[in-house]
Amino acid sequence: MSITVKDLARMTGLSKGTVDRVLHNRGEVSRKSYEKVMKAVKESGYEPNIYASLLAKGSKGTIVVLMPRSISGEFWELGEPGFARGAEAAGNFGLEVRKLEYDQYDIEAFRAACDEALAMNPAGIILPPMFKNETFGFAGKLQEKGIPFIFIDSKIECGGYFAYYGMPAYQSGYLCASLLTDDQNVKAVGMVRILRDKHGQSDPTVNRREGFLDYLSEHFPDCKQATAFIDPSHPQGIDAALDAFFAENPDISHIAMFNSRIHLIAPWLEKHPQRRFRVVGFDNLSANVAALKRGTVTALITQHPDEQLASAINSFVNLLVFGREPEVRDNFMHMDILTRYNAD
Repeated sequence: MSITVKDLARMTGLSKGTVDRVLHNRGEVSRKSYEKVMKAVKESGYEPNIYASLLAKGSKGTIVVLMPRSISGEFWELGEPGFARGAEAAGNFGLEVRKLEYDQYDIEAFRAACDEALAMNPAGIILPPMFKNETFGFAGKLQEKGIPFIFIDSKIECGGYFAYYGMPAYQSGYLCASLLTDDQNVKAVGMVRILRDKHGQSDPTVNRREGFLDYLSEHFPDCKQATAFIDPSHPQGIDAALDAFFAENPDISHIAMFNSRIHLIAPWLEKHPQRRFRVVGFDNLSANVAALKRGTVTALITQHPDEQLASAINSFVNLLVFGREPEVRDNFMHMDILTRYNAD
């Protein structure tokens, strides 16, 4: 026999409104009323009718995932299985998950995607904060409209985000420096960065670099640091940029790259086997893992964007269907350390 909210109200002697507030965690109720309702739920075997609840709300609701365009062999392709899992699970509860993609090097493309997302009036938005200032502005608009948003991969410290799923960015940079310098006599460290948007706003690894530099400051205060910039859209220019960089900094023997593109410098390193480098990068792209197995890269710190996306979508399902919020706001996910011996 199906148990209803009306039955629970009769069993407890409470109003349907009070029972509903307890079941959906809405509003204040006394401890005594809460315990009465939960006791009746347990004894009766009550289960909520999710589909009836969704129909009563009058709309399915749409979750928008705003993310960089997925290109074969690059980082965001790793998130696709998680998106598929999350979208399928949300669909079981009548929720739609829409993905809006943009060119991660084009701030105008990001702005257009944000405008399109707002026009959809979604029930929730998931995004990595690729362009810091633009993301701040977008977050403000979402807060004005009462649209909750979740950061994945990295986050910015704006007060209104609903949740975060991803690496602890600062700690991942600190870990990177530890792996790079472990049991080493380090005199000079080279950092390789990507030339991104022309406005200089897109800098998703800033917190990771901060952790890296703090570790060096604490453990190797006299260590020299230098930065090389390479342009992935002009691969023919990467060797020339690295030639100039290492000619200017001949004492560098330790190299770190904070995004997912450490494989871009592997060809140059392999052309100069006489120079022995210790190299640490991020993320298990197939090209990165291949360089790791060849011994060109010493270690990779990897994350799981598929789990981040699936968890973020599931968080909105819990909110929209069950009225449940995450137990913690910042959901720091595990960091895996890969070497050539455990990569498989």
